[in-house]
Amino acid sequence: MEETLTIIKPDAVRAGNAGRIIAHLEDAGFVIQAIRRIRLSRAQAEAFYAVHRERPFFEDLVAFMTSGPAVAIALARENAVAHLRDTMGATDSAQAAPGTIRNLYGTNIQNNAIHGSDSPDNARVERAFFFAGCDLVG
Repeated sequence: MEETLTIIKPDAVRAGNAGRIIAHLEDAGFVIQAIRRIRLSRAQAEAFYAVHRERPFFEDLVAFMTSGPAVAIALARENAVAHLRDTMGATDSAQAAPGTIRNLYGTNIQNNAIHGSDSPDNARVERAFFFAGCDLVG
């Protein structure tokens, strides 16, 4: 099984959609190995999204991700990274395919309900950011 990481973003948590998104992920065949409700500090959000530091949206992204609680989830299944990307839908919720998480629960390109690792290598780094090896069960 391949492993990945997702984060239910503050907009979806605020809207009360975390449980529906978790159910959607389980219905898509993902095994939850660890789950944690978090509130990122500015330093944590800057570190997690450091790859985007030079992009014009970086400051808005950090402010958004620190605006409220989020839910970090370590997931596993066959082809987990690619399958999660398909399950989430396009980054811009307005362009996400019907039935995808971003189509159902996102509102725009930033408030798009969910983050997902974009490669197996990044998944390893991102999972380690939120979970120690002893946290992972599954």
